[in-house]
Amino acid sequence: MTIQLPGADGALRTYEPRTEPLALTTGAPFTSRTVFSAAHVVADPFADTTPDSPAAIDWDATLAFRRHLWSHGLGVAEAMDTAQRGMGLDWAGAAELIRRSAAEAKSVGGLIACGVGTDQLTGPADLAEVRAAYEEQLALVETSGARAILMASRALAAAAAGPEDYLDVYGHLLRQSSEPVVLHWLGPMFDPALEGYWGSSDLDAATDTFLEVIAAHPDKVEGIKVSLLDAGREIDIRRRLPQGVRCYTGDDFNYPELIAGDEKGFSHALLGIFDPLGPLAAEAVRVLDTGNTAGFRELLDPTVELSRHLFQNPTRFYKTGVVFLAWLAGHQSHFTMVGGLQSARSLPHFARAYELADGLGLFPDPKLAEERMKNLLALYGVTQ
Repeated sequence: MTIQLPGADGALRTYEPRTEPLALTTGAPFTSRTVFSAAHVVADPFADTTPDSPAAIDWDATLAFRRHLWSHGLGVAEAMDTAQRGMGLDWAGAAELIRRSAAEAKSVGGLIACGVGTDQLTGPADLAEVRAAYEEQLALVETSGARAILMASRALAAAAAGPEDYLDVYGHLLRQSSEPVVLHWLGPMFDPALEGYWGSSDLDAATDTFLEVIAAHPDKVEGIKVSLLDAGREIDIRRRLPQGVRCYTGDDFNYPELIAGDEKGFSHALLGIFDPLGPLAAEAVRVLDTGNTAGFRELLDPTVELSRHLFQNPTRFYKTGVVFLAWLAGHQSHFTMVGGLQSARSLPHFARAYELADGLGLFPDPKLAEERMKNLLALYGVTQ
């Protein structure tokens, strides 16, 4: 059996889908790395909404996907960018997502960390309002029993006059936090509103400010998540961290080498690409746990082409590919996204994503994935 897929040039090409998935198993907890998957949300396809409406979530399917990730030993990074935070999911929806997922994690013994931001601020805000918004969200996450991830704030980027404002706001929050947190540096390729974060568009200067925040409060920073798609900079940052502060890679272009590490250290992981790669990524980390770095790279290196495809410019629309693959893999019954974001990528983009994911054996039921891909193609007028 074959399938006709459209290429970027508009021409159809013949692809022969695989018939068996990659053989993967669940196993023991990870011992060498802490690994989080930033998880997507599943929209309610029957809700009468518009892109401007509050998100309508299918809670059963959303929580079922988190149980899928936990079953493979992965932690869940909740209410992050992958969950369309600020791109269809507002603070009210994120708050409910945090409450429900944290309760679910507690019931199954799953590892969870949740995003703390300022997205309840929908207009211009001063620094005091930014601090108050962060505090509200931090209190909710801590009350839920989850680990907090202090996310980059659009409101802070707009209000801050320079590095000293970042030092003040983050210092205030870290002094208030009851437990050590993860600091998240999200680059402008993921969110253009974060240009100049840490007080400068010069990444060397921004890095110095970021590290100054950590050095002033090492007991309150469990780790950092770096999402700059710059392996060299991440390696430099992790080598400059205080003893005991972890680096979680958020680099969806270079994650195999960063997780594998070098003679001076390695990165843990908190990645959006580990949403579709969950079982395969877990298998690779268990191989790494045995000390077999080559075997780890042999499993994970082939996935980079798919990840770079999903995260291609405009990078912020990678969520569309993530949800598309979840639909093909049978984790949800439809390809509808909050905010109508299923329209953010082209048919040739979807076709290539399907081809790459199928080639890796990511689909538990390759036949189901093929049928769903053909249904999408037919919707666009491609007959088989």
